[in-house]
Amino acid sequence: MQKTLIIIGLLILAIGILWPVLSKLGIGRLPGDLHLQRDGFSFYFPITTMIIVSVILTLIFRFWGK
Repeated sequence: MQKTLIIIGLLILAIGILWPVLSKLGIGRLPGDLHLQRDGFSFYFPITTMIIVSVILTLIFRFWGK
């Protein structure tokens, strides 16, 4: 459990450091992500981004576990 938490923490740190590069690639603003704006209200739901991240993480953990 400790090893898993350390790895997750390092991944979050790496994403935080690489965020300026990732934002230039368009991660988080893909077609299919919902962004609603009304008077005094803004809602953002990154459906497509979550699906892509989920597939990538699934592949990483599937290959890492073997």
